[in-house]
Amino acid sequence: MMKHKIGLALTLVSVLVLAACGQQTPAATATLTAEPTVTSAPAATLPAGEATGEPGAVSGQPATCSVVSMLPTPGPTEVSLFPPPTEEDWSEGPADAEVTFMEYSDFQCPYCSALAEVLKQLHQDYPDDVRVIFRHFPLSGHDKALQGAEAAEAAGLQGKFWEMHDVLFENQDEWALMTADDFDAWLLEQAEALDLDMDQFEADYTSDEIAEKITTAQERGAEIGIPGTPFMLVNGLIYYQRPRDYASLSGILNLFKLEDRQYTACPPTVIDSGKDYTATLHTEKGDVVIQLYDDVAPVTVNSFVFLAQDGWFDNVPFHRVMHDFVAQAGDPSGTGYGGPGYFFDNEIDSSLMFDKPGVVGMANSGPTSNGSQFFITYAAAPDLDGSYTIFGQVTEGMDVLQQITERNPDAGGDLPEGDKILSIDIEEN
Repeated sequence: MMKHKIGLALTLVSVLVLAACGQQTPAATATLTAEPTVTSAPAATLPAGEATGEPGAVSGQPATCSVVSMLPTPGPTEVSLFPPPTEEDWSEGPADAEVTFMEYSDFQCPYCSALAEVLKQLHQDYPDDVRVIFRHFPLSGHDKALQGAEAAEAAGLQGKFWEMHDVLFENQDEWALMTADDFDAWLLEQAEALDLDMDQFEADYTSDEIAEKITTAQERGAEIGIPGTPFMLVNGLIYYQRPRDYASLSGILNLFKLEDRQYTACPPTVIDSGKDYTATLHTEKGDVVIQLYDDVAPVTVNSFVFLAQDGWFDNVPFHRVMHDFVAQAGDPSGTGYGGPGYFFDNEIDSSLMFDKPGVVGMANSGPTSNGSQFFITYAAAPDLDGSYTIFGQVTEGMDVLQQITERNPDAGGDLPEGDKILSIDIEEN
């Protein structure tokens, strides 16, 4: 295995097992997958054609290119284990939001508390794009989980479910070790602080109707096989034991939003084989000039020029920067998982090697998965030879690249904001 891997990931996130509150039930059998789905097979012998008006749509396509979806697409026979959102669900955000985070949660679960804070911030930052749905799944091992759920439901009958939801999670450390009787008293204090009708709250909190609703929610979760909390779905896709921090979930949101920008076909031919092309990357730290190799990598350069001229790279960050290795960009979502909606094959020329700084290559996760992500070397990287298309060389601006903020998502932890490519100008000679 080589020391560094330039990859265009095909999953929404890499699997990272995190602790969760356990549930003694069989594990759910459905999983989140994101294999690329070919939506339009390329013609084997068609020449490149003229644009038809729709972005990326052409009358003919290069034989090495195919249109794909970067997001998981359920098959026609797949049936969800999870009921779709209804008016009975507690929901924040518009029904047509770009991303719906549906959580099965327990008010006594510490990891649920942490997730609640992240989802609240996402909803505040993206009010038009995020919908949060809360479903009860109080675990039998948590002695006050039922009380918390019943109190939230009672507050909800007076229009303050989310207020009680926040109070419970934000003060979980305070009440988690209380006795049941002390917790009852504490809940009454919180209800009064929320200016609820106390007679109604007490009646609802102890009602058979609410108790039955929570019990039914428990039973449904157990029937599904939810293994623990928090258990979350993202647009109906299971997202369990994966990163739940703000950066990861906002990245998923941006990846789903990117789908609206992706092309429905491979790019038309926009370069002339008899001319030379230079790209100038205008970045937040200055300009970088690249001589493009359209003679040895015509499909790659054509795609790059097409995307640059169409504004695909405008305000796109360098999402991965390692000053002893490469600077990588080309994904508008900033996650490292996004692409233009089509893939094309490697164009390997044995005379070109990653033998010096400033070599420009295409990132991929396999020889047929080139899209829009590219990288520029800071030093010789011979391990990359033969696996990644070389389609250019920096002729000016290596000093600018040295100023780009170091940012390695593989290292984990908090990441600085990535410096952006403001735009790319293409010069034809």
